Amino acid sequence: MKPSANSDTQQPSTTPSVNLPYFDFLLTLLKDGNDAVTKSFGKHVHWGYWENPTTATLSTEDFALATENLSQQVCSAGHITHGLQVLDVGCGFGGTVAHINDRFIRMDLVGLNLDERQLERARATVTAHPQNTLSFHQGNACALPFPDNSFDVVLAVECIFHFPDRHRFFQEAYRVLKPGGYLALSDFVSSTTLYPLTKVTHNPWSFYGGCNLQFRHSDYQHLAQDTHFSLEIANNITLNTLPTYRYLRRLGQQHKVTRKSAIIETLIVELLSRLNLLRYYIYGFKKA
Repeated sequence: MKPSANSDTQQPSTTPSVNLPYFDFLLTLLKDGNDAVTKSFGKHVHWGYWENPTTATLSTEDFALATENLSQQVCSAGHITHGLQVLDVGCGFGGTVAHINDRFIRMDLVGLNLDERQLERARATVTAHPQNTLSFHQGNACALPFPDNSFDVVLAVECIFHFPDRHRFFQEAYRVLKPGGYLALSDFVSSTTLYPLTKVTHNPWSFYGGCNLQFRHSDYQHLAQDTHFSLEIANNITLNTLPTYRYLRRLGQQHKVTRKSAIIETLIVELLSRLNLLRYYIYGFKKA
């Protein structure tokens, strides 16, 4: 799938600036050849999923498998099967594209990201299997550079909170999806109790960049209705992701991470998650 600027319904493609300090940090460690970081985040840059969190060993291999499992959960919500055209928006280092490439055939796989540095790594590390095609493109999630009705599935794995406008992204996903296509994503969703606080704590210069957590489950229900999607899957997997925080603490101690914003922000997210104030959801939507 090649980008197109000719769709009559497409908006002008403006490119927001990239401010993701945690990716700056990861890219530096990856460039230095840090083995533990490469195994943990050289492919997937998202939380892990454990079917049974009590069995988590928190080894590097255990976490790497958990990140694969989380990608699998999102792919399942998107009804990924053989012979599809799939767009992964916010594709990072290409981990989810690689996950699909390794498991399915006759696939046309496209990764999109705002940060060209991440795409450079994806292009260098992910190679299409003989029966698949894949490509990576720089672009804006809220002005997708693809024609109408281009894809069977659109994915957004743990990245939508970075997008400037969820509503605009849903409109764009609907536009590029074929009739009956699926949009699947994972997101940190605020509880009704937490929601008022998220309005005053949004910090675009934090370690994790501009993360907009001002969205509740009810907001996703309304967003689906407004953009003509049907909400088919809404899985709260918060408990399955909790071992991630212990693993991040262990990794941070091993590599002497002293950046206060990284430590404090991760602890806050963990506390809110354990108190069930911030929830990790996987959603699946169908284009009517």
